[in-house]
Amino acid sequence: MNRGPGYVYERVADDLEDRIRSGELAPGTALPNENDLAREYGVSVGTSRHATKLLRERGLVTTIRCKGTYVTPVDRWSKPGENQNDTSHW
Repeated sequence: MNRGPGYVYERVADDLEDRIRSGELAPGTALPNENDLAREYGVSVGTSRHATKLLRERGLVTTIRCKGTYVTPVDRWSKPGENQNDTSHW
């Protein structure tokens, strides 16, 4: 994981996004749960939760309550650098 500038949760989310876009984590694949992500990246559960939230905002994953978080189909992904919550065009 890149140790560059920015918040840790952003770096975790960016790394997971790279893994999703490269196909390592294919559409329909379940992401590790927040506890496992925290262990994998050496961060707190809160940080892994925030990273997962950021991936949802980017349209890369969806969370199904009591089931898990899954990579969404490619056609639902935002482009890199595009914020799905950007309302500046309205």
